[in-house]
Amino acid sequence: MPRLLGLDFGTGGIRVGVFDLDSRTMLGEREVQYETRQPYPGWAEQSPADWWRCLGEATRGLMRDLGSPHIDGICAATTASTVVACKRDGTPLRPSLLWMDCRAAEEAAITARGTHPVLAYAGGSDAAEWLVPKAMWLARHEPEVYTQAEIICECLDYINFKLTGLWVGSRMNATCKWNYDSAANCFHESLFAEFGVPDLTRKLPPEIKAVGAPIGEIGAEAAEHLGLVNRPMLAQGGIDAHTGIVGAGTLRPGEHLMIGGTSVVHLFQLAAKVPVTGFWGPYPHALVDDYWLVEAGQVSAGSVLSWASRDVFQLDQSGLAALWEEAAAKPVGSTGLLTLDYFMGNRTPYRDPLLRGAVMGLSLSHSRADIYRSAVESVALGSANVLKRIRELDIPCNRIVSSGGYAKNRLWLRATVDALGMPVELLSQTNLTIIGAAACAAVGAGLVKDLFAAADAVSQPTTLIEPDLAAHARYGELLVDYLEATELLAPLSRRLATRQLGGAA
Repeated sequence: MPRLLGLDFGTGGIRVGVFDLDSRTMLGEREVQYETRQPYPGWAEQSPADWWRCLGEATRGLMRDLGSPHIDGICAATTASTVVACKRDGTPLRPSLLWMDCRAAEEAAITARGTHPVLAYAGGSDAAEWLVPKAMWLARHEPEVYTQAEIICECLDYINFKLTGLWVGSRMNATCKWNYDSAANCFHESLFAEFGVPDLTRKLPPEIKAVGAPIGEIGAEAAEHLGLVNRPMLAQGGIDAHTGIVGAGTLRPGEHLMIGGTSVVHLFQLAAKVPVTGFWGPYPHALVDDYWLVEAGQVSAGSVLSWASRDVFQLDQSGLAALWEEAAAKPVGSTGLLTLDYFMGNRTPYRDPLLRGAVMGLSLSHSRADIYRSAVESVALGSANVLKRIRELDIPCNRIVSSGGYAKNRLWLRATVDALGMPVELLSQTNLTIIGAAACAAVGAGLVKDLFAAADAVSQPTTLIEPDLAAHARYGELLVDYLEATELLAPLSRRLATRQLGGAA
């Protein structure tokens, strides 16, 4: 009865789960929240000590719930590009820069002027979210921290170090976010020299391992911290959403994973390298050998809906439920409002960290439900715009699997399916990241031969959601307005964002 421990470090907290491989069931889950601090507009920071403390609290509680079972394998997945600068013994030198922190927009623009061929994997430039621009920002704005940093890494690497005492980078994160050349299995110091951080290679974790590869048994102190009765093998993990590809079983070309949460992440693999302008990638061998991983996404999605309902309207859960019901009763586009969802910039297809949100068409007659309905439609239109770009590139998309916030917010789910105009397979109440991490743990523990076999071993049932084609036609009309508004407002949006970030500095 193999039991696997999956760790999911999300934006708001740590979720842990124990998965039974024989029955394909999650035996139990626990979640503990940690704090995000936003000292200036566009900045977002967390404490690495909070991650470790909350991991111990969550896992010890789960082990008590389950009667302290033997764990055969463990694997962590984390937010991508949550960057830690620390000493080699793991002592942080400053708070981590959370993935959504966009202070490094100027540094990201510098990467677009880079000439090294490896930048082609990233579509020609790095995003402001990624590790390399954030390291560049530290070198320029906090040089003492950068100089003292013996390790610059991501949340995943920090947690894996705390578990094993080993600094080992994930081939997925390194390829997708660190300009690692996974075809040549190396970093290129000449590229980092172009970016003004020639010594960055020496600060990154010295060893890179593929997702699912064994790292080593966790240490005795780590096992005690987690409340484990044994010391299981730690398998290499990766980016939280990307690890969900294994949990969703969408590893083959033509299969598309779309996870709705604070952001929306769109992920798929290609059998061969093709140009994917406007996307991140294609990345060779990022998840599995001989496949090319492509990432798209919307930086602000569920966060836009939370901003409207909780931050602006200050609704509790019962008030939110009433708002959902009222907003769902309104036909598509009936409010006369148009919202742009770029509250923290855009990943796909514009790759512009300086785009910002907007609500247009407001009058004194508009209600909270009108505004919320338009916000939901804007996030759905952002997803439809990603699919539009996929089709323009002639990339096959035959199957869409989704999970995350869609299962909790049926208004958002319905809007997204109708805007896409394609059936969507919904994995209800399933944490794909934990299941994907458990699958990777099974590979690392030698229980299955590879990630394809692991995906089959953890597969979960889905519910097929069909689109309303009349509603889809109306979303098609709204998408025209959405695209026009984006083009018209982009110059002003960039000026306002620059002014905002200048005020933060």
